[in-house]
Amino acid sequence: MKFLLIQTAFIGDVVLATPLVEKLHRFYPGAQIDFLLRKGNEKLLQGHPYVQKVLIWDKKQGKYSNLLRLVRQIRGEHYDYVINCQRFMASGLLTVLSGSRQTIGFAKNPLSWRFSTRIGHHFGTAAQPVHEVQRNLDLIEKLTDGSFERPKLYPSPPDFAKAAAIANQRAYVCIAPTSVWFTKQFPAHKWVDLIQHLPAHLHVFLLGGPDDAAACAALRIDSGRLEAVTNLSGQLSLLESAALMQTATMNYVNDSAPLHFASAMNAPVTAIFCSTIPAFGFTPLSDRSSMVEIQQPLSCRPCGLHGYKACPQGHFNCAEQISIADILHEKE
Repeated sequence: MKFLLIQTAFIGDVVLATPLVEKLHRFYPGAQIDFLLRKGNEKLLQGHPYVQKVLIWDKKQGKYSNLLRLVRQIRGEHYDYVINCQRFMASGLLTVLSGSRQTIGFAKNPLSWRFSTRIGHHFGTAAQPVHEVQRNLDLIEKLTDGSFERPKLYPSPPDFAKAAAIANQRAYVCIAPTSVWFTKQFPAHKWVDLIQHLPAHLHVFLLGGPDDAAACAALRIDSGRLEAVTNLSGQLSLLESAALMQTATMNYVNDSAPLHFASAMNAPVTAIFCSTIPAFGFTPLSDRSSMVEIQQPLSCRPCGLHGYKACPQGHFNCAEQISIADILHEKE
Protein backbone atom coordinates (compact mmCIF):
# COMPACT_ATOMS: atom_id res chain seq x y z
CA MET A 1 0.00 0.00 0.00
CA LYS A 2 1.36 3.41 -0.98
CA PHE A 3 -0.01 6.77 0.16
CA LEU A 4 0.87 10.28 -0.97
CA LEU A 5 -0.16 13.27 1.15
CA ILE A 6 -0.17 16.70 -0.49
CA GLN A 7 0.21 19.91 1.53
CA THR A 8 2.25 22.62 -0.21
CA ALA A 9 1.09 25.63 1.82
CA PHE A 10 2.84 27.18 4.82
CA ILE A 11 4.88 25.60 7.61
CA GLY A 12 1.98 25.46 10.04
CA ASP A 13 -0.23 23.76 7.47
CA VAL A 14 2.33 20.97 7.11
CA VAL A 15 2.42 20.48 10.88
CA LEU A 16 -1.39 20.25 10.95
CA ALA A 17 -1.29 17.54 8.27
CA THR A 18 1.05 15.30 10.28
CA PRO A 19 -1.87 13.63 12.14
CA LEU A 20 -2.71 11.92 8.84
CA VAL A 21 0.76 10.37 8.80
CA GLU A 22 0.37 9.18 12.38
CA LYS A 23 -3.06 7.69 11.79
CA LEU A 24 -2.33 6.05 8.46
CA HIS A 25 0.74 4.43 9.99
CA ARG A 26 -1.32 3.17 12.90
CA PHE A 27 -3.91 1.54 10.61
CA TYR A 28 -1.49 0.49 7.86
CA PRO A 29 1.86 -0.08 9.62
CA GLY A 30 3.44 -1.67 6.56
CA ALA A 31 2.38 1.04 4.13
CA GLN A 32 4.66 3.52 2.38
CA ILE A 33 3.65 7.07 3.27
CA ASP A 34 5.15 9.88 1.21
CA PHE A 35 4.61 13.61 1.65
CA LEU A 36 4.60 16.38 -0.97
CA LEU A 37 5.35 19.88 0.30
CA ARG A 38 6.79 23.18 -0.86
CA LYS A 39 10.54 23.82 -0.97
CA GLY A 40 11.73 25.22 2.35
CA ASN A 41 9.44 23.10 4.51
CA GLU A 42 11.12 19.74 3.94
CA LYS A 43 13.26 19.90 7.08
CA LEU A 44 10.08 19.70 9.16
CA LEU A 45 9.86 16.02 8.25
CA GLN A 46 13.57 15.27 8.45
CA GLY A 47 14.03 11.98 10.30
CA HIS A 48 10.30 11.36 10.53
CA PRO A 49 9.93 7.64 11.30
CA TYR A 50 6.76 7.16 9.27
CA VAL A 51 7.48 9.24 6.16
CA GLN A 52 9.48 7.33 3.55
CA LYS A 53 9.88 9.98 0.84
CA VAL A 54 9.50 13.74 0.82
CA LEU A 55 8.61 15.21 -2.57
CA ILE A 56 9.45 18.90 -2.97
CA TRP A 57 7.75 21.52 -5.12
CA ASP A 58 9.86 24.61 -5.74
CA LYS A 59 7.25 27.34 -6.21
CA LYS A 60 9.69 30.24 -6.48
CA GLN A 61 11.88 29.11 -9.39
CA GLY A 62 10.35 27.42 -12.39
CA LYS A 63 7.05 26.91 -10.60
CA TYR A 64 5.17 25.30 -13.47
CA SER A 65 8.09 23.37 -14.96
CA ASN A 66 8.65 21.93 -11.49
CA LEU A 67 4.96 21.12 -11.29
CA LEU A 68 5.22 19.04 -14.47
CA ARG A 69 8.32 17.33 -13.13
CA LEU A 70 6.40 16.42 -10.00
CA VAL A 71 3.53 14.99 -12.04
CA ARG A 72 5.96 12.65 -13.80
CA GLN A 73 7.56 11.69 -10.48
CA ILE A 74 4.19 11.02 -8.85
CA ARG A 75 2.92 8.94 -11.74
CA GLY A 76 6.08 6.87 -11.60
CA GLU A 77 5.42 5.96 -7.96
CA HIS A 78 2.02 4.33 -8.71
CA TYR A 79 0.35 5.45 -5.51
CA ASP A 80 -2.69 3.55 -4.30
CA TYR A 81 -4.07 6.68 -2.62
CA VAL A 82 -3.35 10.36 -3.20
CA ILE A 83 -4.76 12.54 -0.42
CA ASN A 84 -4.89 16.28 -1.01
CA CYS A 85 -5.14 18.52 2.06
CA GLN A 86 -5.56 21.72 0.05
CA ARG A 87 -8.37 23.54 -1.74
CA PHE A 88 -6.38 25.13 -4.56
CA MET A 89 -6.12 24.49 -8.28
CA ALA A 90 -2.43 23.51 -8.45
CA SER A 91 -2.71 20.81 -5.79
CA GLY A 92 -5.89 19.63 -7.49
CA LEU A 93 -3.97 19.30 -10.74
CA LEU A 94 -1.28 17.21 -9.04
CA THR A 95 -4.02 15.01 -7.65
CA VAL A 96 -5.96 14.37 -10.84
CA LEU A 97 -2.79 13.80 -12.89
CA SER A 98 -1.28 11.46 -10.28
CA GLY A 99 -2.42 8.33 -12.06
CA SER A 100 -3.94 7.00 -8.84
CA ARG A 101 -7.43 5.54 -9.01
CA GLN A 102 -8.09 6.62 -5.43
CA THR A 103 -7.84 10.38 -5.07
CA ILE A 104 -9.25 12.11 -2.02
CA GLY A 105 -9.63 15.82 -1.40
CA PHE A 106 -11.90 18.62 -0.31
CA ALA A 107 -15.01 19.36 -2.34
CA LYS A 108 -14.01 23.05 -2.40
CA ASN A 109 -11.02 22.26 -4.62
CA PRO A 110 -11.81 23.53 -8.15
CA LEU A 111 -10.84 20.14 -9.59
CA SER A 112 -12.61 18.03 -6.96
CA TRP A 113 -15.12 16.83 -9.57
CA ARG A 114 -12.24 14.69 -10.85
CA PHE A 115 -11.43 13.20 -7.42
CA SER A 116 -12.71 9.73 -6.63
CA THR A 117 -13.73 10.92 -3.15
CA ARG A 118 -14.77 14.45 -2.20
CA ILE A 119 -15.00 15.54 1.44
CA GLY A 120 -16.80 18.59 2.78
CA HIS A 121 -14.71 21.39 4.26
CA HIS A 122 -16.45 23.31 7.05
CA PHE A 123 -15.49 26.08 9.43
CA GLY A 124 -17.04 25.91 12.86
CA THR A 125 -18.41 28.54 15.18
CA ALA A 126 -17.34 29.79 18.59
CA ALA A 127 -19.94 27.49 20.13
CA GLN A 128 -19.07 24.50 17.92
CA PRO A 129 -15.48 24.85 16.69
CA VAL A 130 -13.99 22.51 14.10
CA HIS A 131 -10.23 22.21 14.27
CA GLU A 132 -8.13 22.18 11.10
CA VAL A 133 -6.71 18.84 12.22
CA GLN A 134 -10.23 17.41 12.30
CA ARG A 135 -10.92 18.74 8.80
CA ASN A 136 -7.77 16.98 7.60
CA LEU A 137 -8.62 13.76 9.41
CA ASP A 138 -12.03 13.74 7.73
CA LEU A 139 -10.17 13.01 4.50
CA ILE A 140 -9.10 9.58 5.76
CA GLU A 141 -11.98 8.68 8.05
CA LYS A 142 -13.26 5.97 5.69
CA LEU A 143 -9.76 4.51 5.53
CA THR A 144 -9.32 4.59 9.31
CA ASP A 145 -11.92 5.66 11.87
CA GLY A 146 -13.36 8.81 13.42
CA SER A 147 -10.83 9.17 16.26
CA PHE A 148 -8.79 12.32 16.75
CA GLU A 149 -5.01 12.42 16.35
CA ARG A 150 -2.63 15.19 17.39
CA PRO A 151 0.10 16.62 15.18
CA LYS A 152 3.59 15.41 15.92
CA LEU A 153 7.13 16.42 15.04
CA TYR A 154 10.29 14.37 15.57
CA PRO A 155 13.36 16.45 16.50
CA SER A 156 16.51 14.33 16.52
CA PRO A 157 18.73 13.70 19.57
CA PRO A 158 21.16 16.40 18.30
CA ASP A 159 18.21 18.81 18.04
CA PHE A 160 17.31 18.19 21.68
CA ALA A 161 20.96 18.40 22.69
CA LYS A 162 21.31 21.82 21.06
CA ALA A 163 18.13 23.01 22.77
CA ALA A 164 19.45 21.81 26.14
CA ALA A 165 22.77 23.57 25.59
CA ILE A 166 20.98 26.83 24.76
CA ALA A 167 18.72 26.56 27.80
CA ASN A 168 21.79 25.91 29.97
CA GLN A 169 19.65 24.72 32.88
CA ARG A 170 17.80 28.05 33.04
CA ALA A 171 14.06 28.51 33.43
CA TYR A 172 12.92 30.21 30.24
CA VAL A 173 10.08 31.23 27.98
CA CYS A 174 10.05 31.36 24.19
CA ILE A 175 8.42 34.19 22.27
CA ALA A 176 7.75 33.94 18.54
CA PRO A 177 6.76 37.56 17.87
CA THR A 178 6.36 37.67 14.09
CA SER A 179 4.03 36.35 11.40
CA VAL A 180 3.81 36.29 7.63
CA TRP A 181 0.61 38.31 8.03
CA PHE A 182 0.88 41.66 9.83
CA THR A 183 -2.63 41.58 11.31
CA LYS A 184 -1.93 38.19 12.89
CA GLN A 185 1.07 39.69 14.63
CA PHE A 186 0.88 41.11 18.15
CA PRO A 187 2.44 44.60 17.92
CA ALA A 188 6.11 44.99 18.82
CA HIS A 189 5.47 47.49 21.61
CA LYS A 190 3.00 45.04 23.19
CA TRP A 191 5.63 42.28 23.11
CA VAL A 192 8.02 44.70 24.81
CA ASP A 193 5.40 45.31 27.49
CA LEU A 194 4.96 41.56 27.97
CA ILE A 195 8.71 40.95 28.32
CA GLN A 196 9.00 43.74 30.88
CA HIS A 197 6.24 42.14 32.95
CA LEU A 198 7.67 38.63 32.95
CA PRO A 199 9.22 37.35 36.20
CA ALA A 200 12.86 38.40 36.50
CA HIS A 201 14.14 34.82 36.86
CA LEU A 202 12.85 33.77 33.44
CA HIS A 203 15.18 34.02 30.46
CA VAL A 204 13.52 34.96 27.15
CA PHE A 205 14.38 33.34 23.83
CA LEU A 206 13.07 35.10 20.71
CA LEU A 207 12.33 32.66 17.89
CA GLY A 208 11.91 33.24 14.17
CA GLY A 209 13.48 32.77 10.78
CA PRO A 210 16.32 34.75 9.19
CA ASP A 211 13.86 37.38 7.94
CA ASP A 212 12.74 38.01 11.54
CA ALA A 213 16.23 38.74 12.91
CA ALA A 214 16.01 42.53 12.67
CA ALA A 215 12.57 42.71 14.27
CA CYS A 216 13.68 40.44 17.11
CA ALA A 217 16.89 42.41 17.61
CA ALA A 218 14.89 45.62 17.95
CA LEU A 219 12.51 43.90 20.37
CA ARG A 220 15.41 42.79 22.56
CA ILE A 221 16.86 46.31 22.70
CA ASP A 222 13.51 47.99 23.33
CA SER A 223 12.75 45.61 26.19
CA GLY A 224 15.68 47.01 28.16
CA ARG A 225 16.47 43.49 29.40
CA LEU A 226 19.54 42.79 27.28
CA GLU A 227 21.02 40.18 29.63
CA ALA A 228 17.72 38.34 30.00
CA VAL A 229 16.70 38.22 26.33
CA THR A 230 18.42 36.19 23.60
CA ASN A 231 17.62 36.64 19.94
CA LEU A 232 17.70 33.20 18.28
CA SER A 233 15.91 34.15 15.07
CA GLY A 234 17.63 32.63 12.06
CA GLN A 235 19.93 30.56 14.27
CA LEU A 236 17.85 27.42 14.79
CA SER A 237 16.34 24.89 12.41
CA LEU A 238 12.61 24.29 12.55
CA LEU A 239 13.05 21.12 14.57
CA GLU A 240 15.60 22.72 16.92
CA SER A 241 13.06 25.45 17.63
CA ALA A 242 10.41 22.82 18.33
CA ALA A 243 12.79 21.02 20.72
CA LEU A 244 13.50 24.25 22.60
CA MET A 245 9.80 25.03 22.90
CA GLN A 246 9.05 21.64 24.45
CA THR A 247 10.85 22.36 27.72
CA ALA A 248 9.97 26.06 28.02
CA THR A 249 8.03 27.29 31.03
CA MET A 250 5.72 28.93 28.50
CA ASN A 251 5.66 29.72 24.78
CA TYR A 252 4.01 32.96 23.70
CA VAL A 253 2.96 32.91 20.06
CA ASN A 254 0.72 34.48 17.45
CA ASP A 255 -1.82 32.57 15.37
CA SER A 256 1.03 31.21 13.25
CA ALA A 257 3.36 28.24 12.76
CA PRO A 258 5.03 28.26 16.22
CA LEU A 259 1.59 27.73 17.75
CA HIS A 260 1.39 24.43 15.86
CA PHE A 261 4.97 23.53 16.80
CA ALA A 262 3.80 23.74 20.41
CA SER A 263 0.86 21.47 19.67
CA ALA A 264 3.11 18.96 17.92
CA MET A 265 5.51 18.88 20.90
CA ASN A 266 2.74 19.08 23.53
CA ALA A 267 4.55 22.18 24.81
CA PRO A 268 2.88 24.80 27.04
CA VAL A 269 1.57 27.64 24.94
CA THR A 270 -0.31 30.91 25.13
CA ALA A 271 -1.68 31.84 21.72
CA ILE A 272 -2.63 35.44 20.94
CA PHE A 273 -5.34 35.95 18.34
CA CYS A 274 -5.49 39.42 16.79
CA SER A 275 -7.40 39.75 13.50
CA THR A 276 -8.21 36.05 13.25
CA ILE A 277 -10.46 34.12 15.61
CA PRO A 278 -10.24 30.72 17.32
CA ALA A 279 -13.42 29.59 15.54
CA PHE A 280 -11.38 29.25 12.33
CA GLY A 281 -9.95 26.08 13.87
CA PHE A 282 -6.25 26.82 14.28
CA THR A 283 -6.19 26.68 18.07
CA PRO A 284 -3.53 25.07 20.29
CA LEU A 285 -3.84 21.37 21.16
CA SER A 286 -1.28 21.11 23.95
CA ASP A 287 -2.38 19.78 27.33
CA ARG A 288 -1.46 23.14 28.83
CA SER A 289 -2.65 25.86 26.52
CA SER A 290 -4.61 29.07 26.58
CA MET A 291 -5.90 31.58 24.05
CA VAL A 292 -6.01 35.33 24.43
CA GLU A 293 -8.08 37.73 22.35
CA ILE A 294 -9.82 41.06 22.69
CA GLN A 295 -12.61 40.86 25.24
CA GLN A 296 -15.23 42.93 23.44
CA PRO A 297 -16.58 42.18 19.95
CA LEU A 298 -15.43 44.26 16.99
CA SER A 299 -17.59 44.64 13.89
CA CYS A 300 -14.47 44.36 11.71
CA ARG A 301 -13.15 41.15 13.31
CA PRO A 302 -12.31 38.78 11.76
CA CYS A 303 -11.21 40.73 8.72
CA GLY A 304 -10.09 37.60 6.88
CA LEU A 305 -8.95 34.03 7.23
CA HIS A 306 -5.24 34.84 6.96
CA GLY A 307 -4.95 38.52 7.72
CA TYR A 308 -3.53 41.53 5.88
CA LYS A 309 -0.33 43.55 5.53
CA ALA A 310 -2.03 46.33 7.50
CA CYS A 311 -5.22 46.83 9.47
CA PRO A 312 -7.97 47.63 6.92
CA GLN A 313 -9.55 50.03 9.42
CA GLY A 314 -6.30 51.69 10.43
CA HIS A 315 -6.75 51.26 14.20
CA PHE A 316 -5.70 47.61 14.79
CA ASN A 317 -7.87 47.49 17.90
CA CYS A 318 -8.09 43.70 17.77
CA ALA A 319 -4.44 43.67 18.88
CA GLU A 320 -3.96 47.00 20.63
CA GLN A 321 -6.76 46.37 23.10
CA ILE A 322 -5.52 42.97 24.25
CA SER A 323 -4.49 43.14 27.90
CA ILE A 324 -1.01 42.01 28.97
CA ALA A 325 -2.60 40.90 32.24
CA ASP A 326 -4.78 38.44 30.32
CA ILE A 327 -1.71 37.02 28.60
CA LEU A 328 0.14 36.52 31.86
CA HIS A 329 -2.83 34.87 33.57
CA GLU A 330 -3.42 31.65 31.65
CA LYS A 331 -6.99 30.71 30.88
CA GLU A 332 -7.73 27.04 30.47
